[in-house]
Amino acid sequence: MTMLRIPGSTYRLQLHKDFTFDDAARIADYLHELGISHVYCSPYLQAAPGSVHGYDVVSHQRVNEELGGAKGHERFCKKLGESDLGQVLDIVPNHMSLGKENRYWWDVLENGTSSRYASFFDIDWQPEEERLRDKVLVPILGDQYGRVLQEGGIKVVRRGSKFQVECSGQTLPVSPPSLPVILSRAAEYANSDTLSFLAASFGRLPAPEYVDRRTILARHRDKVVLFTLLERLCEEEPGIFKAMDDAVTELNGNFDGLDDFLNQQNYRLSYWKTADQQLSYRRFFDVNSLIGLRVEREYVFEETHALIVDWLKRGVIDGVRVDHPDGLRDPLEYMRRLRQHAPDAWVVGEKILEPGEFLPESWPIQGTSGYDFLNVAAGVLVAPDGLAELTAVYSEFTGQPTDFRAIAHEKKVSVSQEALGSDVNRLTSLFVEICEANRDRRDYTTAEVRRAVREVAACFSVYRSYVVPEREEITEEDREHIAEATECAKQQRHDIDGGLFDFMRDVLTTAVTGKKESEFVQRFQQFTGPVMAKGVEDTAFYCFNRLTGLNEVGSDPGRNGISVGEFHAYCEKMQATHPSTMTTLSTHDTKRSDDVRARLAVLSEIPNKFGAAVQRWSRMNSAFRTGKRGESAMPDRNTEYLYYQTLIGAWPLPIDRAQAYMLKAVREAKQQTSWVANNKEFEEALRLFIELTLNYAPFLRELQQFVARVQDAGRVNSLAQTLLKHTAPGVPDLYQGGELWDLSLVDPDNRRPVDYAVRRRLLQELLRMSGDDIATQIMMRADEGLPKMWTIHRALQLRRKRPECFSADADYTPLEVDGDKHDHVIAYLRGEDVVTIVPRLTLQLAGAWKDTIVVLPKGRWRNEFTGSIVEGGVVSMKLLVKDFPVVLLVREELGAI
Repeated sequence: MTMLRIPGSTYRLQLHKDFTFDDAARIADYLHELGISHVYCSPYLQAAPGSVHGYDVVSHQRVNEELGGAKGHERFCKKLGESDLGQVLDIVPNHMSLGKENRYWWDVLENGTSSRYASFFDIDWQPEEERLRDKVLVPILGDQYGRVLQEGGIKVVRRGSKFQVECSGQTLPVSPPSLPVILSRAAEYANSDTLSFLAASFGRLPAPEYVDRRTILARHRDKVVLFTLLERLCEEEPGIFKAMDDAVTELNGNFDGLDDFLNQQNYRLSYWKTADQQLSYRRFFDVNSLIGLRVEREYVFEETHALIVDWLKRGVIDGVRVDHPDGLRDPLEYMRRLRQHAPDAWVVGEKILEPGEFLPESWPIQGTSGYDFLNVAAGVLVAPDGLAELTAVYSEFTGQPTDFRAIAHEKKVSVSQEALGSDVNRLTSLFVEICEANRDRRDYTTAEVRRAVREVAACFSVYRSYVVPEREEITEEDREHIAEATECAKQQRHDIDGGLFDFMRDVLTTAVTGKKESEFVQRFQQFTGPVMAKGVEDTAFYCFNRLTGLNEVGSDPGRNGISVGEFHAYCEKMQATHPSTMTTLSTHDTKRSDDVRARLAVLSEIPNKFGAAVQRWSRMNSAFRTGKRGESAMPDRNTEYLYYQTLIGAWPLPIDRAQAYMLKAVREAKQQTSWVANNKEFEEALRLFIELTLNYAPFLRELQQFVARVQDAGRVNSLAQTLLKHTAPGVPDLYQGGELWDLSLVDPDNRRPVDYAVRRRLLQELLRMSGDDIATQIMMRADEGLPKMWTIHRALQLRRKRPECFSADADYTPLEVDGDKHDHVIAYLRGEDVVTIVPRLTLQLAGAWKDTIVVLPKGRWRNEFTGSIVEGGVVSMKLLVKDFPVVLLVREELGAI
């Protein structure tokens, strides 16, 4: 039986040119001493030049040279082995980055449908618009094509014996069959029969479709031979280069001729704004420079995964985190194929689960990358009644709508009209063809179908369904999600014939089948995820600001938290189904760090005091707003409300970081400004407002006093969720630098350099501490972050020494809590020998535990944070948290660490 290589814990590192393999190797010993078992690296296959994250892969065959290349990778892996650390790698199967560094893409631009790699990418070569057929739209121009051409912004250049098109700072290849335009004229200048022959030969190259593999390979061979002969001719006859240059100069000076030449290419240069509506390839969400891969084709999988599979088989890496599996055409098939190649690897997927949704148990992987745990942990630490009161506070101050589902639906429709318009057009064309083939449905218009596609996608309550028509796979959950979405769409759009929604439901649930129907199902499922991500997480989350600490990927910030019972139910479900899933609190993509969310959660305990403070601060800062008083003043009230929460959550926050974050937030919200249409007046007013308020002493004094009021409770929340993460079912992940208090906001704020010298020093000081008052010593240095590092270190050491207590076989058992404040406690047993007890809503509690008790199993229990011993049975909560805010108990007779 295959033994899975399950990590005990992971530590996420973001690698880039300023933090390379060698830099990562230098902290390996520190990470091991902290208690980490596996380093978890951001993608490090060759990425686009200057990549700061690694998700823009341009080559799957080599390691990123900016990180140190193959040799640096070898040194890094060797150091991990010497430090007794394993390794997990983030991989990107869904997409690649465009550019000349991507040889697949360069070949496609050069050869179009005759490229050896045309079938690697998800390109629609026969779109509805005839002018784009057999071409790839390249939306890189800064203005209309004709204007750019007329102003000399597009030129052909010679590079050795080859030619390229340069525009907008980018370089593109030239189609070989178009070369006679240049080479024939050059042959006349040089009076060269050989060059004339080569020009004609390039023009005679065949144009096979990508399905005709044999002819494509023969064409490629002939093309290589012709370029070899041309290069030799250039070497033998020096005058050829000058003749080519003269021909190119002539072409560039003739705008009509240059236009004809460009129209012979396999791509269509266009204004960048055309991308949202006319792009003919599937992207990663709405990022034009990231093109979808057809990894469902086995040869594409094999070529793009060869290096990763080799590392897994040789034990260089022990597992992988699969980025954005919902973008794949068939996630289950992909996971099965990956599992076949690596039967003992730990595999988790970045599967975003909505509240109440769970990972499909048919996927042969260990779990998710932890957003579901993150949201459960956040939800159990907020006060439901306080959230309800915050709704009124938020509404009164901003005048904004408070029905989050309605907001999310509106933003999903909007993003499908704008940023994802080209995806809608592709689906619409396909569904119109399906209707045309059905005489009962053929009268639905293109406009009706387009609106219906948008509406059904906006009504999906989860990222996607997983129907596979070819295998006749559909679950009851999928049927329910599709039925709910189409029924919702009916209710939203009474102007559209309900029969169209019924027909779409029948196609999506395979009640109506066929080749085109299957294609629509697969493509629609790849579309709903981007609608959710861009409409909700990247738009609605920046518009609905009631309590922003709940605005995280996979969450429903309109809910009023979850109960302790619901938290236990989630953990029991995880232990039963995915006991080795990843549990996390911060990632490179979270909107706020775990410590910011922990502090903001306290606001739900004091909604009225927070509301009063916001009103007071707004009056205090009114002079710093720009424009007329009232609704037209800038920044608007919703932005101002977000700003005050941001300051509370991330304080101390320097002016430059506050300005950078708020600019990103308002552009994402798309209410006053956006990324594609900057409202410079508003943005300048916001920048100035931040600068003036953060230099205004009366406001700063009040802000600091408010933060001081919530800071300690926020830190207790942080310790609570940190301990839950390390002892709940799953493998705990720690985002780089998060072993100390980390008050970071969304990227790039959360990717600032980590000071490991400070962390090394503090860990050594922790390890030297001793005595009965060790917890008191640590709490006295809370401002340095020692309590958090201590919590993490002790929990990790316990996991290392007692792995059986956290294994797939270790039960998760809620413990009985009783007394007046029982709802302020989360307590559970792992296996038979480890107990976790954490408080919640501690600001409300104010230390008054009264008669609250926890019932411990029989035995002697040692508190790993304080060293104290407690006997099993009824134990006072006041006694348990007397010296340290959270409690980790292990049976004393079985040995302490």
